[in-house]
Amino acid sequence: MTEAAKKVLLAAPRGYCAGVDRAVETVEKALEKYGAPIYVRKQIVHNRYVVESLSRRGVIFVDEAADAPEGARLIFSAHGISPAVRNEAGERKQLTLDATCPLVTKVHREVQRFARDGYHILLVGHEGHEEVEGTAGEAPEVTHLVDGVDGVAKLPEFLHDEKLVWLSQTTLSVDETVTIVNKLRERFPQLENPPSDDICYATQNRQESVKAISPKCDLMIVVGSQNSSNSKRLVEVALDAGARDSHLVDFANQIEEAWLDGVETVGVTCGASVPELLVREVLEFLAERGYTDVEQVTTTTETIQFSLPRELRAKRVNK
Repeated sequence: MTEAAKKVLLAAPRGYCAGVDRAVETVEKALEKYGAPIYVRKQIVHNRYVVESLSRRGVIFVDEAADAPEGARLIFSAHGISPAVRNEAGERKQLTLDATCPLVTKVHREVQRFARDGYHILLVGHEGHEEVEGTAGEAPEVTHLVDGVDGVAKLPEFLHDEKLVWLSQTTLSVDETVTIVNKLRERFPQLENPPSDDICYATQNRQESVKAISPKCDLMIVVGSQNSSNSKRLVEVALDAGARDSHLVDFANQIEEAWLDGVETVGVTCGASVPELLVREVLEFLAERGYTDVEQVTTTTETIQFSLPRELRAKRVNK
C-alpha cells in the first residue's frame, strides 16, 4: 500500500456534549471557588483521562455519599442520582452541587410524573449503569428495567388496561432502542411513548456521524473508556454501518499495530465524555504511520449549552 492511499476520516460532531462540558466545568469551578478537597460521588463522567486529571488536582471520587466526610463538599455526577442518595447526603450535612445532565433530569421528571399518574414504567437501559439506577430510584415500585431485546420476555404480565409507558437511558444506540420498543409493543399493545425522545441529542448526532463514514472505513477507532455507554455504542454502530473492524481505546498507545495491516481508510471518533486532545494524539499516532491525509466529515453542528449550577455562576454586576 502506498502512503498516498492511506487516509483518515474524522467524524464530527464528536467529543464533549453540553452535559459533560457542564459537569467537568462544575468540578473545575468548585475547585477554584472552594479549594481541595472536593468530593465527587462516582465518576463525574465516564472517562479515565478526565477522572485521573481531576484526581491530581485534589478531587476525591467516592462510591457513595457515606464515603465522604460529614459536612464535605460533594458533587453528584453527570449521570444523576436517586432521591435516596440525595437524602443520604442531606442527613450527613454535606454541601452538595448537582452536576446531573439536564437531559437526564428531564427523564427523572418524566418518571415522577408517570408514576404519579398511575403508570408502570418500562425503562430501556443497561443494568447497573449509574444513570439507570438513578432514574429507576425515582419510582422503584413501578419501574421495570428492560436490558436489551432479551429483557422484554423477562417483564411481568400486565393487565390489558394497565397504563404502560416506555422511557430510556439517554446514551443508548438509537437503532437498538427502536428494536426493543417494537418488541415491547408486540407484547404490550397499550404501551405509550414518552412525550419526547429520551436519547440525548449528542448520542444521536455522534451515532449518525459514525454511520456516515463507516461504509468507507476499513477500521474505526473510537476513543473512549470501557465504562462509557455512549462510546461502546459507537463501536457497535460502526460495525453495523459497514466498517470492517472497530475498536475502543482510551489512549493512542492502546492501538495495536496489527489493526492497521492492509488498512487504507481509518475512521476516528470519540464518545461524548472524551476531551479533544485524546483524539489529536490518535491522529498523531496514525500520521506517524503514514495516515497524514485527514478529512473531517461533519454531519451536523451543535450549539446547545447548559448553565452551571446556580452556586457557581458568575454574579451579575448591576450598572
